[in-house]
Amino acid sequence: MAEYELEVYKDKRGEFRWRRTASNGEIVGASSESYKAKKDCEANANRDTAKDKWEFYKDKNGQSRWRCFSMANGKQVGKSTEAFSSPAACKNNARMNGFKG
Repeated sequence: MAEYELEVYKDKRGEFRWRRTASNGEIVGASSESYKAKKDCEANANRDTAKDKWEFYKDKNGQSRWRCFSMANGKQVGKSTEAFSSPAACKNNARMNGFKG
């Protein structure tokens, strides 16, 4: 996996979320939901994503994005924080967040 920093922080509601930041300061991935317990948030951020379902799609502007769903419960557990001009760039970003394909 590429070099990144994982940050766990409290959102406006006082619940925990995570985001990954690349060495250039760009946010490359983020949690899709908040967690009441910090340990649950950290577990989500550090889970084995090999069993997750990854979806790559075009947004309403025709840009490439990804989202990740837990195979255990079907919930969305991660997403791209930006759109990409090419599917290849989108997949490279997903690899920074655990995509193995």
